[in-house]
Amino acid sequence: MDLTVVAYVVYLVVSIGLTIWVARTLSRNGRIFLADVLHGNEKLADAVNHLLVVGFYLVNLGFVALYLSGDEDIATTREVFEALSTKLGVVLLVLGGMHLGNVYVLNKIRRRGVMDREQQPPVPPQGWAAPAARA
Repeated sequence: MDLTVVAYVVYLVVSIGLTIWVARTLSRNGRIFLADVLHGNEKLADAVNHLLVVGFYLVNLGFVALYLSGDEDIATTREVFEALSTKLGVVLLVLGGMHLGNVYVLNKIRRRGVMDREQQPPVPPQGWAAPAARA
């Protein structure tokens, strides 16, 4: 078998496995943030979480597919490892960037929810007072 094909297969298996692992981790832990932001609305939190995961898969798997082809021919085992390290390193950086992007967005959404809750008065109104007469 051609070593270039071996490198492609290893690249695809590792990249897709990493993408699935990161997406599941984000989904499992991001749901907690979404449930908090959405005031305990579990159904809506699950729906938003699912949409975020689908978007994550589309972007990352699209990048993995586009980055598959290489210009160089791979003739030795050393070149297989060099090509894989380069390709997987870039994929890991993209996954890390997407992860940080997701965490940033979830944190922004959560902060906005916390600020909305803090804008309500700490004590409900006690009654109504008539305006004072002017002199």
